[in-house]
Amino acid sequence: MLTNLTVPLLGLVDTAVLGHLESPEYLGAVAIGANLFSILYWTFGFMRMGTTGLAAQAWGKRDEFAQIALLLRSVLLAVAIGLLLILLHNPLISTGLTLMNPSPNVTGLAAEYAGIRIWSAPAVLCQYTLVGWLIGTQNPKGPMIMLIVANGLNIILDVLFVTVLGWNSAGVAAATVIAEYSAAAVGFWLVLNRMPAGQRLTRALFGQLRDYLTILRVNRYIMVRTIALLLVLAFFTAQGARQGDTILAANAVLITFLLVISNGLDGFANAAEALIGEAVGQGDRAQFKRVFRVALRWSLWGSVLFTVAFVLGGKTLIALLTGIEEVRQTAWQYLPWLWALPLTAVWGFLLDGVFIGATRTRDMQNTMLMSAGLVFLPVWWLTTGWGNHGLWFALISLMLARALSMGWLCLQHTRHDRWFVPTQS
Repeated sequence: MLTNLTVPLLGLVDTAVLGHLESPEYLGAVAIGANLFSILYWTFGFMRMGTTGLAAQAWGKRDEFAQIALLLRSVLLAVAIGLLLILLHNPLISTGLTLMNPSPNVTGLAAEYAGIRIWSAPAVLCQYTLVGWLIGTQNPKGPMIMLIVANGLNIILDVLFVTVLGWNSAGVAAATVIAEYSAAAVGFWLVLNRMPAGQRLTRALFGQLRDYLTILRVNRYIMVRTIALLLVLAFFTAQGARQGDTILAANAVLITFLLVISNGLDGFANAAEALIGEAVGQGDRAQFKRVFRVALRWSLWGSVLFTVAFVLGGKTLIALLTGIEEVRQTAWQYLPWLWALPLTAVWGFLLDGVFIGATRTRDMQNTMLMSAGLVFLPVWWLTTGWGNHGLWFALISLMLARALSMGWLCLQHTRHDRWFVPTQS
């Protein structure tokens, strides 16, 4: 949880620094740019989630060679994909900004932000792999150190570049790039310290082309699921942008709180990934049930605490993040939707961890596609007359649809003892 909460903490600082400038355009530009990079980078989020599940099962089997080979091959894939994103960044960024269709002023600032931020691609994808491997091999302190150091640096650079040097949204992007490479460097240092004494790089560890294709094939369902989720969030941002820069900025503030909720509750999901994966690797059904019960109990308590915190302190937190009065007033109008999010979203977050640990990623893909295509989009279309309230209602509906569909599959797998049956996904 501490590791995950450093991620939205960074978003809170970005929002607070830009939210006290004279115009909401800077905040809107970073909201658009950050959303674009969420799509670009988290399209390959399987580098984190898939690595955790596979590493946890190798850990459960005590297969040291499989753990090290998975790490090495995943890092090489991450670097290759990151370099490819840099090579193709011009058409990717221009297409993304065209689809989101912000105002001309915001578009220019967002393009500047994106042109700087893209250079962090190899570092970000390597971080995904390193964090996933460390969690899967049950070393959660590693990612905590890695991300706290990096995000602490990012916060300092945010203040320096934006407040002192006046670089505005470009300063936020530059700070993020420096911090991402710092996080990757710390991660590599931590991983090297966990290597067995006398471990050498052998040809067998690098594997052959089919080994890399296997990693991609095993994780293709996570990739599709992640793209679907990110497209929903991008659609949410784009529809907010069409309602004006003030709505876009207000939604950016509230979505930052959503990231706090999701990353905080994901701490229990990450633990479930590692411990469920270990239980599946060992074939230990009793341990599987114990982990699930404990993770569920703590996740529910966490969601209740988040709800209470935002009900009691939501207006104060919004005021801390932005000094622009029209953005504050607008965000306050939609704050009640944020109150509903923890208890509606917690089920999907937890079940993601269970399904990843058991490498039942095809189920994650199918439930997300169903929730986005058959629930989110129809609900949004039917409530377009509600304006921004309709957008938030559609997002809540998506969370509930994921919870119900994944919960039903979880019961079916448990009833028919399918968690321990080998799967291609």
